[in-house]
Amino acid sequence: MLKVGDPAPDIHVHTDSGQDFRLSEMKGKRVVLYFYPRAGTPGCTVEACEFRGAIQAFGGKGATVIGVSPDKPAALAKFKQKYDLPFTLLADQDKAAAEAYGVYKEKNMYGKKVMGIERTTFVISPDGKIEKIYHKVKAKGHAAEVLEGL
Repeated sequence: MLKVGDPAPDIHVHTDSGQDFRLSEMKGKRVVLYFYPRAGTPGCTVEACEFRGAIQAFGGKGATVIGVSPDKPAALAKFKQKYDLPFTLLADQDKAAAEAYGVYKEKNMYGKKVMGIERTTFVISPDGKIEKIYHKVKAKGHAAEVLEGL
């Protein structure tokens, strides 16, 4: 399990526009990397829209917000356009990024055990180390909580 001070695992995925993305290319920038289960679901929409509403404040603190889910790039592009999200969304279709960050876990859904993304946010420092981790996030109010922690 990752902890504060650990190097952030590099991830190589596609963005909502289909471009290649490597987290290592963000070195030198503070990154708020938030993992969410699925674009367009109620909780994920609340979380994304709260990050959208605070995007200037995040920028003012020198932080770049990036969302990660197992959706396809086309689904992420649609989600991004529908809610006018001003930040990059990453398509972790094979869940390799979620596994590298330890957020692909067994969950209990309506009495059944299923594998899925546990809503988690990582703040990554400009030197590529994990600065803060928010586990088992509640979507409502989370963006403000992260902003306050910066």
